[in-house]
Amino acid sequence: MTHLEDHPLRYALANELHARPFPSLDAPCGAIYLAIKRPEDAAGRDRDADRTHLTQLLDRYGAQHPQPDATHWFGELGKFKLKWEQHTEFVTYTLFLPTLEERPFDPKAFESFPADWLAKSPGARITSALIRVDGDPGADEIAKRVDDWFVPESLAVSTVLDGAATIAGDFRIDAAGHMRLAVFASETTGERRIGRIVQRLCEIETYKSMSMLGLARVRELGPRMGELDGTLSGLMTAMTQGGTGSEETLRELLATSAELESLLAQSSFRFGATGAYEAIVNQRIEVLREERFDGRQTFAEFMMRRFDPAMRTVKASERRLQTMAERAIRAGDLLRTRVDVERSAQNQKLLESMDKRADLQLRLQKTVEGLSVVAISYYAVNLVLYMAQPAAYVIGVSKLALAAVATPLVVLAVWWMVHRIREKME
Repeated sequence: MTHLEDHPLRYALANELHARPFPSLDAPCGAIYLAIKRPEDAAGRDRDADRTHLTQLLDRYGAQHPQPDATHWFGELGKFKLKWEQHTEFVTYTLFLPTLEERPFDPKAFESFPADWLAKSPGARITSALIRVDGDPGADEIAKRVDDWFVPESLAVSTVLDGAATIAGDFRIDAAGHMRLAVFASETTGERRIGRIVQRLCEIETYKSMSMLGLARVRELGPRMGELDGTLSGLMTAMTQGGTGSEETLRELLATSAELESLLAQSSFRFGATGAYEAIVNQRIEVLREERFDGRQTFAEFMMRRFDPAMRTVKASERRLQTMAERAIRAGDLLRTRVDVERSAQNQKLLESMDKRADLQLRLQKTVEGLSVVAISYYAVNLVLYMAQPAAYVIGVSKLALAAVATPLVVLAVWWMVHRIREKME
């Protein structure tokens, strides 16, 4: 059998599809969720610092370390189970508790993460949540509990996965600084399905929070975008009215265009990430296959009313910034064309002035040539007289007669010579 060589990445790529399995959970149980993100340049952070922080936690329980380049880890952590995942901009820790605390959403449960370990985190908390997974006590009891646990105004409740469970949450941060999420699983729902539901809820909360960073960026850019928009409109008005010099207007326009391009470049990653996170949030809600519970709003309806407008604001601001940058580029091109036309007109006038000066110089040259002929002829006649006078004396011709005969001939010869020289030069 011929040996077929495998691509070096074949197994790594195939195993990546199975690298992040869903947890298996048996109700009742609980989960503590934490997502950590560096405030600045999270995508370019030191990934080894994330793994070092994880191993510091694992060492406290004597747990096995992940691989040096691992992006996920799942295993036993004392009486808990821990799931760690490293993402492009953040890392997540999910601690699964085998039992429920007596007091629902007791903030003491979060103390399962050591306080000194949290203080050494290589980033800041972007979100954290307490998740309570319980059996299905019936619709009336569920309604009573969620009204007691959550803020009614923003409460979202729905039955998911064809009646497998009922989920609830109000997307508010409680007094202890955590989100609250509840899952009421039916008796027939398997452990893996419960795990998938909890995982989806964690992802919805995380990617919702990450998406909202785009809105924060838009609010930060808003005042400056308004100023640049006014400046750009003023410059374009100046172009049409011609109140200021074109070159000065062009310099200001190019400076505005450069700043717009800089803002667009600085924000492109955040805008792109916001769009990707928004798509994940909507996809995670869609796969839950929500059904209305007791007339309450679903998670999808909550997102439609509260989350979608924020995302539309981000998209509108991104389009506005792109449009402003394109306007500045078009205006710069038009103004640059106007400057080129004005310079061409100035060059044309300069050429016409140079032609006039050249014509004057030619006339002056012809005048000087006439004077030159006279001057050269004067000296040439004297030379001829000096050379011809002895012969004229022998034949009896006077000096005056000799000068009268020689002068026209010399002048004609000099003129002819100067004329030939000028023709050759031209």
